[in-house]
Amino acid sequence: MKKNKKTILWVVVLLLVTNILTFIGTNYISLATGDKVVINKEDYNLLKDYSKLFTVRDLVKREYVDPIDEDKLVEGAVRGLVAGVGDPYTEYMSPEEYSASTAQLEGEYAGIGLTVTLIDGKLTAVSAMEDTPSAKAGIKPDDVIVAIDGKDTSNKTLNELVALIKGKEGTGVVLTVVKKGTTKPVEVPMKREKIVLNPVKSEMLKDQIGYIRLTTFNQLNAASSFQKALDDLEKKNMKGLIIDLRDNGGGLLQECVKITDSLVGEGTIVYTIDNKGRKEVIPSDKNKVDVPIVILVNGGTASASEILSGAIKDLKAGTLVGTRTFGKGLVQNIIPLKADNSAVKVTIERYYTPSGVCIQGKGIEPDVVVEMPDELRDKNTLTRSEDVQFKKAVEVIKGQIH
Repeated sequence: MKKNKKTILWVVVLLLVTNILTFIGTNYISLATGDKVVINKEDYNLLKDYSKLFTVRDLVKREYVDPIDEDKLVEGAVRGLVAGVGDPYTEYMSPEEYSASTAQLEGEYAGIGLTVTLIDGKLTAVSAMEDTPSAKAGIKPDDVIVAIDGKDTSNKTLNELVALIKGKEGTGVVLTVVKKGTTKPVEVPMKREKIVLNPVKSEMLKDQIGYIRLTTFNQLNAASSFQKALDDLEKKNMKGLIIDLRDNGGGLLQECVKITDSLVGEGTIVYTIDNKGRKEVIPSDKNKVDVPIVILVNGGTASASEILSGAIKDLKAGTLVGTRTFGKGLVQNIIPLKADNSAVKVTIERYYTPSGVCIQGKGIEPDVVVEMPDELRDKNTLTRSEDVQFKKAVEVIKGQIH
């Protein structure tokens, strides 16, 4: 009977996951007398489709040299099933991984401040947040991380790799990196720090040009902080606005929408289409900042940052200056599993700019292309006099101020 109970556990887990976590109790498994199990036809067909999973599970339990932890088998099966989708953004999150992701939304965690993704199975840097260990160490967009503390990064999930990078404040981590445009790996040692996310920095430049540096949307107060900075600049008689989205790896859609709404006037900010072809349009109202706007972008401008940039460009609400953006046009939803506080992050929609472009894998070409010279690209920090993209943004905005 113990064997039957464990078999039933596997059936329940399988049904939960393969129904994308929307199984709500409508297809209960009912037990008959004796050792027989009665299930409905739909679940029977599902078990046939996944019979290989149970065959392998029984084989491993029977043949493996040491005792098997059944809970770990279930955990591995769930993780592998989700990974089988083949999308690096769709992944199972253990209770520890889910807890770490929610802690980041609160604006503080320990790590190196690096946003990464998997591209063709390679761990690739998207953006290094300003004033964090990764930025100070010179990690740039498109750098490939081939090892973490000597451990090969291939054949691992994104969550597993992120967990290796994060750690206790003050501890060291060594990334083995192949810099963009090179083939020889180099070791980049860093010390983990408490990463406190201050998403907005602002100042008034010469000629009454406002400047706002927006480092992330991945915090619940990003929009309110942005609006406060904007209000302060307007009180100082701002005549033009530069918004710096370089190396902003994205974040929360709702925060991005609030910020974009204050900039573009009446129109469509973005629309999404799900797996059933359902279209959801996210509009903006007619209220907007009444000064010329320039958006600074580069290869580290990704996801939510590209929604803002795409709306600005398509609605002709401003000018994009810099280099092509990263190209992430997918929307994820994190679905908690109440049983053990784990979760599954699922790509649920593609998003499209107002003109109908899905920028996934393509990115957004700026209106004014300004490449960063190679000798400056590898510098950890740039002065304003060295930053050719910033200087071009100032030039463009001056030409638009009346």
